[in-house]
Amino acid sequence: MKFKYLKMVLAMAFLVVVLAACGSDNGNTDTESEAPAATENVETEASEEATEPTGEANDVNVALVAHSPDSILNDGSFNQGAWDGIQRFADAHGLSDDAVNFFQPSDASDEARIDMIELAIDGGANILILPGFHFEQSLYNAQDMFPDTTFVLLDASPRLEGGDVRVENNVAAIHYAEEEAGFLAGYAAVLEGYRDLGFMGGLPVPAVVRFGHGFIQGAEHAAYSLGLEEGDVTINYMYLGGFAPDPAHTTTAAAWYAAGTEVIFVAAGGAGSSVMAAAESAGASVIGVDVDQHHLSPDTVITSAIKGLDVSVYDMLTGFMNGNFNGGGELRFDASITGVGLAMDNAQFTNFTMDQYEAIFATLADGEIEVNSSTEMSDISVSLVTVVEQ
Repeated sequence: MKFKYLKMVLAMAFLVVVLAACGSDNGNTDTESEAPAATENVETEASEEATEPTGEANDVNVALVAHSPDSILNDGSFNQGAWDGIQRFADAHGLSDDAVNFFQPSDASDEARIDMIELAIDGGANILILPGFHFEQSLYNAQDMFPDTTFVLLDASPRLEGGDVRVENNVAAIHYAEEEAGFLAGYAAVLEGYRDLGFMGGLPVPAVVRFGHGFIQGAEHAAYSLGLEEGDVTINYMYLGGFAPDPAHTTTAAAWYAAGTEVIFVAAGGAGSSVMAAAESAGASVIGVDVDQHHLSPDTVITSAIKGLDVSVYDMLTGFMNGNFNGGGELRFDASITGVGLAMDNAQFTNFTMDQYEAIFATLADGEIEVNSSTEMSDISVSLVTVVEQ
């Protein structure tokens, strides 16, 4: 379906006239904002004060707001996963093109994000999808500024920097069990036969860290199940310093591959394309993230550690339409509700089978295996896998 893409020039022209006084006291979140650990509560009761639409699809006007000019819609990752959920809802309920929009701020500041939120609301949006930890501080203020608007925050909770989390009734803060998705990726890689692994994260924010720590634990569990010895599996481990593509990331990944790394799990948004470029040149492998990234590099992406971004967004929109939006708390999507997993439809495995995947997934879903979700490396205990931090 088509959608209205509001470009920055038009947005800023409007803001100069109407929104000059609308700003936040928060600073720029280009620094390493730390999201809270995901809550253990999968569901929270919707407050009686939560916004309730009439239950008709034509009452739903949804906007996806990006966090910066570099955060594009078709990023092959987080934004695209959220947009897929919006599109699926729009197609299922016959939303008009005008009722589904994407907004992109002029700069990477909280003030610009709030400007885009207000612009979306002024344009008719009554439910906004905000992807990523960059919206923590801006939504902390926006949930009070726009109490009649509903917000879905993905991968974070509204909070001031260094402050307590506060989730009002018009907000649902969604978290995912990245450690479980990472665990599955590490387990599959070792079962497939890889022994020299790599992990490249964007920034060491909790969601990314949990992907990496889960990857280590999955590789350890696989090594134990195969009867491998200490040191048989090695994981090079680093954070790239950002989520944007960069030739420097390609150079680093190429050096890893040249030194013997066989597969790199890259949890770095758009920066993943830089690692895939190195893998293509080296004839090596990549594990994607967030959504099935096979289409970005069919010859190198063997699978992806995915979050149920589209599922969670679709569910939130459905609840909003039906008048039972689950706001006022934090929601956790994990293996028990198929909130995370591996992309198996396009998987390029030779040895790791669907039966093996279903078996290990079931142990996560029923709680037989509990993956440590700590963001402190010192809390991740392994004895067979060697982790080399860089």
